[in-house]
Amino acid sequence: MHTGIARKLFIGVAAVWCATGAMASPLSPEEQRMVDWIDAHSEDAIALLEETVNISSGTMNHDGVRKVGDVLRRELDALGLETEWIDLPPEMERAGHLFGRKVSGSGKKFVLIGHLDTVFEADDDFQAFSRNGDTATGPGVEDMKGGNVVIVYALKALQEIGALKNIPVVVAYTGEEEKMGTPLAVSRKDLVEAGQWADYGLGFESAITYDDADWGTVARRSSSGWILTVEGRQAHSSGIFGAETGAGAIFEASRILNAFYEEVRGEEHLTFNAGTILGGTDVDYSPGQNRGTTFGKTNVIPRMAVVHGGIRTISQDQLERAQAAMRGIVARNLPHTTATIEFSEGYPPMFPSEGNRGVLAVLSEVNEDLGRGPMQELDPSMRGAADVSFVSPYTDAIAGLGPLGTGGHTPNETIDLLSIPLAIKRAAILMYRLGKAEETD
Repeated sequence: MHTGIARKLFIGVAAVWCATGAMASPLSPEEQRMVDWIDAHSEDAIALLEETVNISSGTMNHDGVRKVGDVLRRELDALGLETEWIDLPPEMERAGHLFGRKVSGSGKKFVLIGHLDTVFEADDDFQAFSRNGDTATGPGVEDMKGGNVVIVYALKALQEIGALKNIPVVVAYTGEEEKMGTPLAVSRKDLVEAGQWADYGLGFESAITYDDADWGTVARRSSSGWILTVEGRQAHSSGIFGAETGAGAIFEASRILNAFYEEVRGEEHLTFNAGTILGGTDVDYSPGQNRGTTFGKTNVIPRMAVVHGGIRTISQDQLERAQAAMRGIVARNLPHTTATIEFSEGYPPMFPSEGNRGVLAVLSEVNEDLGRGPMQELDPSMRGAADVSFVSPYTDAIAGLGPLGTGGHTPNETIDLLSIPLAIKRAAILMYRLGKAEETD
């Protein structure tokens, strides 16, 4: 999923992204070999990006998602990983996932997370990769086919110095991150199991750079939904608020939403949004399509109201507290109205654990050794949810290891091509250093 902030893209000159080869650094000889190899193969990485972006792979374009998987499977096979296409039950109407596994090796175990799908379906006008110097546009170029390429080339760099053979790794390319199939117990089963197996979980959605600094993602908020359904007593509007008719469904829905705002809002990192509201005599709403119809008259007390919203939290405890407070508000109804609220499953939170911060500390050192500054901890309210959250309860995790881009989920989706080799270097050296920590444990 794309980030929720505007980012300052393409800061400085090209040397800002490519300074690693021109500055003295405390890189080990093996790390320097990886840096040199990555620089020499940066155009190869861009070619792989172009190949995958030119395959339309909106979530519901199952054939396109599988074709992107075929390309990346070719790359993982060449690296010696055992690849598997994981089909989901037909009733879920999703293409499935590509997993690559290499469980041999004595080092720390990694799960590397990307996704094959985009938000741009087969009938969208935005379909092709287009390059203009050191930038490129295209569907999914930033979210997240650029990150998918970083995974492949980080593993290739590790293979180049002989380090990959000691690193157990699972590459998880999910096929429906942008519109998850449910139940999540089925669609994310293999990813959760990989997180339970791994020592580290690395997410490769786009990097964050703003205020002339690089930022690391050690936390992401949850993202789930709720539907409020309100019923009132239909009658002539001349009798509204009377003892026999009551307040009607729309006033009750308004009371509930206002109470959410007044009583639930305010806790740090907790946000909730009412995305759609329909009310009247008759309401027909489809949550799956996020659209509906309503009919009513100004002289009729509305019988029905439906509100569809979302909620984001930094922890499961925070989510449960907010849900309990919302249920309490829904239960105290205006006269002759009833209301229910249902919460749907979604992305869990990625809590900012000390283990996650430990991974960021190593990544920050890598960033400095590559000629950049230290990486600060990003405010979790400044990113959306992502698949890394499914592994973070079980392993130390970090996200935002992809290239730098902007305009995700829009026809202006753009990637800074100069940031691709930097992202590959950061990922490869991070894995190399975390993996070597096994030897000193």
